[in-house]
Amino acid sequence: MRLLIATSNRDKVREIRQVLDRIPFELVTLDEWPDVAAPEETGRTFEENARAKALYYAAATGELTVAEDSGLEIDALDGAPGVESARYGGVNLTYPQKFAVIYDALRATRATESPARFVCALALAKDGRVMFETRGTVEGRVAPEPKGAGGFGYDPIFFYPPYGRTLGEATADQKSAVSHRGEAFRALRRFLER
Repeated sequence: MRLLIATSNRDKVREIRQVLDRIPFELVTLDEWPDVAAPEETGRTFEENARAKALYYAAATGELTVAEDSGLEIDALDGAPGVESARYGGVNLTYPQKFAVIYDALRATRATESPARFVCALALAKDGRVMFETRGTVEGRVAPEPKGAGGFGYDPIFFYPPYGRTLGEATADQKSAVSHRGEAFRALRRFLER
């Protein structure tokens, strides 16, 4: 049986494959469907977006499909960037530019540090039906400055207290052990192996 990982983000695919390694499914990606356009993300929550993407790609491909929506929530910014994490500050900004937007916003609130979390909502769909949903989170805070070249996205500005460093400074195995995406996909793995 096949399982479509419905993301075109190669970093996410790599992380997901690591967690789902050796499950009894052939893992396939959107590379097999280059003509299937990405759906608009119009949900107000990570869960709404994950559900919509899973149902969309399952219908477009006929495959058992897992989709996720994830992002960074910063308490001092009322949960921003949240579901807009990929587009925060502007669609074409690089992550270092997004970091600058976040640090400017934090300075405007006079917050020197802020609790923050990564969130990953996941949905599994087939034949017009969501079969499984879960949510993974990891709690931390915004680092005083970006550090580390590992990981991707907002990892260099997410300080994880138990490690005493950012997720950008953590190894891939360390990050996977505690990350929001790792937590969500381990739950999916348990569901699929039942």
